[in-house]
Amino acid sequence: MSEVVAKKVIDGGHPLDKAVWNALTGKQARFAVGNDRAVRLLASAGPFAALADSSSESFDALRLLISEQGPAALTTPDEVTLPSEFSVVRHAALLQMIWQREPEQTAWEHVRLVERDVPDMLALTAATQPGPFGPRTIELGNYIGVRKQGKLAAMAGERIRLDGYTEISAVCVDPAFRGQGHAVGLMRLLIAAICARGETPFLHVLASNEGAIAIYRKMGFVERRQMRLTVVDVVKA
Repeated sequence: MSEVVAKKVIDGGHPLDKAVWNALTGKQARFAVGNDRAVRLLASAGPFAALADSSSESFDALRLLISEQGPAALTTPDEVTLPSEFSVVRHAALLQMIWQREPEQTAWEHVRLVERDVPDMLALTAATQPGPFGPRTIELGNYIGVRKQGKLAAMAGERIRLDGYTEISAVCVDPAFRGQGHAVGLMRLLIAAICARGETPFLHVLASNEGAIAIYRKMGFVERRQMRLTVVDVVKA
């Protein structure tokens, strides 16, 4: 399937209801494979995919993408009814939160993470499980971190980007360095940078993660809506 994605306009609703679609047919099209029925990130950048609609043609296109790139993660406002040739690998309730406060002036010791940092980033995300992170995820946006005692102690970055909005993701801290404010400090730096571009930060968090949700609320994020995460694969013959 071609890596050139044709832009298909989907009318109605808030742009964040179809954040992945709007990103991969817009600002982040260079990281996408698919067509005007289904798109997804290159597997090396992440598993996220989106459908134009619930037609059989769109699911056929998604099936081809999964066959080529591996299981796909759909983030949708409503439950997805899958045809019989698909299987559910994971299903979870997400809370989509959006920034609604003036950015604060902040300073936090940090480094900009670049390609040579990817092995350390992969090790940290594997150990802390903040969400999918691949060898090319760093290319999606700005990633920053904190180095302590010769190791990557914490990181955070930008993942899904569409007109007017940027998602903060991969917020994680090595257990040995927790409780020192690194996650909040890095997030505040990202928030300020995103707002300076005239964009609005948003994020996704598991609805069951009450501790993280409380922190995000305190920082200035508010709940926009519930979302559904559905990781799908194709049924093997």
